[in-house]
Amino acid sequence: QVQLVESGGGLVQPGGSLRLSCVASERTYSTYAMGWFRQAPGKEREFVATISWGGGVTYYSASVKGRFTISRDNAKNTVYLQMNSLKPEDTAVYYCYAGERPILYDYIDYSDPDEYDYWGQGTQVTVSS
Repeated sequence: QVQLVESGGGLVQPGGSLRLSCVASERTYSTYAMGWFRQAPGKEREFVATISWGGGVTYYSASVKGRFTISRDNAKNTVYLQMNSLKPEDTAVYYCYAGERPILYDYIDYSDPDEYDYWGQGTQVTVSS
């Protein structure tokens, strides 16, 4: 059972930046595809970004493309989400997901959280002045 622990959330002003981290408990993490999803109050969980096992393939939602960057350091069992130019509508709990299939092309819909096998408890991001 893979355990995922997110960190790095907090309160930031509009236009600011945050970097989220997600540490996985298993060495086999390096063979997993990883994703970030978020959920705002009263809304469904939505896709933010995903990255293949080697980091060579990434996808983003239209709402964050150009502002957020997903990356990973397999030596540290960690995936990151660099968030720049934050907006109030980015306020949500951000969740890290891990999928046992390493190649994103093998996912029917990589933006569907049900395609992944493990997820963390989430970290709160609040964008407000």
